[in-house]
Amino acid sequence: MHLLRDGEVVLYRRQRSRVWQCRYKLSTGAWQRQSTRKTALEQAVRVACDLYDEARFRQRLGLAAVAAKTFADIAAMTVVELRNDLAAGTGKKIYVDYIQVIEKYFLPFFGDRHLQNLKHTDMADFERWRNAKMGKLPKSSTLMNFASAFSRVCSTAVERGYVSEHVPLPKMSRRGAKGTTRPAFAVVEVAQLRVFMGKWEQGGMTEIDRLNRPLLCDYVNFLLLTGMRHGTESMNIKWQHCEWYESEGVRYLRVWVSGKTGGRYLIAKHEAVAVLARLHAAQKDIAAQALDKVMGRVNHYLFRNAACMRPKRFNGMFERLVRDAGLLTNSVGERRTLYSLRHTYATQELFAGTDIHTLAKQMGTSVLMLERHYSKLTATMAADKLA
Repeated sequence: MHLLRDGEVVLYRRQRSRVWQCRYKLSTGAWQRQSTRKTALEQAVRVACDLYDEARFRQRLGLAAVAAKTFADIAAMTVVELRNDLAAGTGKKIYVDYIQVIEKYFLPFFGDRHLQNLKHTDMADFERWRNAKMGKLPKSSTLMNFASAFSRVCSTAVERGYVSEHVPLPKMSRRGAKGTTRPAFAVVEVAQLRVFMGKWEQGGMTEIDRLNRPLLCDYVNFLLLTGMRHGTESMNIKWQHCEWYESEGVRYLRVWVSGKTGGRYLIAKHEAVAVLARLHAAQKDIAAQALDKVMGRVNHYLFRNAACMRPKRFNGMFERLVRDAGLLTNSVGERRTLYSLRHTYATQELFAGTDIHTLAKQMGTSVLMLERHYSKLTATMAADKLA
């Protein structure tokens, strides 16, 4: 390795290669890597210094530090960065959505175009194409993901010197229709669903269906008794994340979850212990151990069926369950999904008088978000005072 220009140019060779590589520091503080394509040290030094001088000169003129890359090139680099952050544990869970947006929508549309040449008209064309591909008008939350993913691609381009920070880049619209709250289940409907699940879980046309029906019923009950998010937050829970917590002589079930707002402990309803007992008894590889020996210790996923297999998702099976139970839609035709279970939990807790600040911490959300979605319940909950 050789240091040039006060350490701002580094010359080095990779293993099993005779060609000299260089990396040099841009005025932004970012490092750019390039091959000198030379095997002789003297020639490599000259090329490396020329590359450094040219990059700095281009930056002083307000141009990209290095030769332009296509959108596809920069997008691919961005995806690698996001995946590396996720693998290292420093990335956010939303990065998974960014990667999907980049690969499924950005790459097919922008492809070989150059980022610095994109105009607002190109953004409008993309949005029309994306909406047609999706078959619907995306909600505000979806548009936020698209805009954030595009900004991440732009940041990668600037940091690596492929686009000058002085070049104005277009932005994607973040305005869309606000998402609607999934309808909750009324108390009587929860009771109806639980009675129905007792019979429904014993059916199934295929072996995998017969294995997963009881598991789904346990999953539904656990969500109703904890208020956690379905999907990533609940499906990644392991037995070691479930533990006992004692306070003033009372033992509570405490569960560690990691979701979109980070990790947190939540307290499950006492009835959730029976759900854990059913899961424990069904999973053959841990059933012989005492439940207390499994909780807080075993590194197996919580939601596995009797064959110890873990489904990727329950969305489709849940839809069949509530359709069979006659509960797919509410009285005004709004369709229920797994997220309705979380809204059911929040609604019942608010009616029971749970403090909104406590509920926000339990559910891993903000007080503002709860007020936004459940402010319509305020007058109903105070009916005895208002009537």
